Amino acid sequence: MKLGEKQVLTVVKTVDFGVYLGSDEERVLLPKKQVPEGIEVGDPVEVFLYKDSSDRLIATTHEPKLTLGKLAVLEVADTNRMGAFLDWGLEKDLFLPFRQQTAKVQKGDKCLVTLYIDKSERLCATMKVYHQLQTDSPYGKDDKVTGIIYDRSDEFGMFVAVDNLYSARIPKKDCNGRLHVGDIIEARVTAVKEDGKLDLSVRDKIPVQMDKDAELILKVIRGYQGELPFTDKAEPERIKQEFGMSKAAFKRAVGRLLKQGKIEILEGGIRIR
Repeated sequence: MKLGEKQVLTVVKTVDFGVYLGSDEERVLLPKKQVPEGIEVGDPVEVFLYKDSSDRLIATTHEPKLTLGKLAVLEVADTNRMGAFLDWGLEKDLFLPFRQQTAKVQKGDKCLVTLYIDKSERLCATMKVYHQLQTDSPYGKDDKVTGIIYDRSDEFGMFVAVDNLYSARIPKKDCNGRLHVGDIIEARVTAVKEDGKLDLSVRDKIPVQMDKDAELILKVIRGYQGELPFTDKAEPERIKQEFGMSKAAFKRAVGRLLKQGKIEILEGGIRIR
């Protein structure tokens, strides 16, 4: 019997509260409310095996959202001082320990996880999925992709699972303060590495991105009643915090707005014309 996997087992005994599956030497209970109608001893049943709230091996005919060796994005159903509990389609939520979280999660968050069996022979979830992601994606440079951020590094940037399957990264220089673990993003492939991993950017090529950046700058200035309290000479950190873009990108977009006559530069700020 394989914990955490779907498998076909044989009915060996029927009881008032369900049926036992397996063999005379090893058997597991399928609760009565999940027993297919008309089932008899000797019949095969496809089930998933996990442990109930009393840590007893139990069979279910319900379809789990995640099985051993696979990856899935699951929603956090609840948290406590030990960790988080994920909705994976079964009666008992899946436990995600604090030490297996790459960023602290809250109720309602979504996270990419895989299953593992802990020292107590229980199924648990982990967000540490780096080594399980594939490097044979069908994508090439400038392709648009969708993925989820599953981890971050102060040195390397944000780690992304494209299609919840392929290994990718947003380099540190292309990250902004608005990206977080758990975010589902649309990005552009900027490079395919020799090992097959992808480099991504959430920004378009410069001409297209400049127009988007210019619109964002106008929107933010309007939020300041039409006059931004700093110019393109501000510190890069302040620009990144306010706009989520580099100082170079900010200067390019400001230059475009100036050329279009939409703004004017003051001594200590930028005003919409």
